[in-house]
Amino acid sequence: MNKIYYLASCDTCRKIIKSLPNSNKLTFFDIRQNPISESDLEEMYQLSGSYEALFSKKAQLYKSLGLKDKNLTEADYKKYLLEHYTFLSRPVVLFNNEIFIGNTQPNVLKLTKALQSV
Repeated sequence: MNKIYYLASCDTCRKIIKSLPNSNKLTFFDIRQNPISESDLEEMYQLSGSYEALFSKKAQLYKSLGLKDKNLTEADYKKYLLEHYTFLSRPVVLFNNEIFIGNTQPNVLKLTKALQSV
């Protein structure tokens, strides 16, 4: 299934979604309303190869919990991703067995090109 995990209250997520072609081909999951399940996270992990790749080090909770001063393992990243939605680098799009993580311009351009092809 083609999915997008996003935060409805995030201006950046909304802006990206609005700019995407064929976004109707995606099933939307607001991660605040529907927290990421372990099976969802496993699917993301299979495509990304790393929990750290899915983890946002920009999250305020990352700083306030002092996580930047710790050596986190993949197991730690997984635990925090399942504990609180804010740790997911948003948006995450699973499309045609590819994963697009975060809001960097190169990532959004790759996603846009992939969605234009349908």
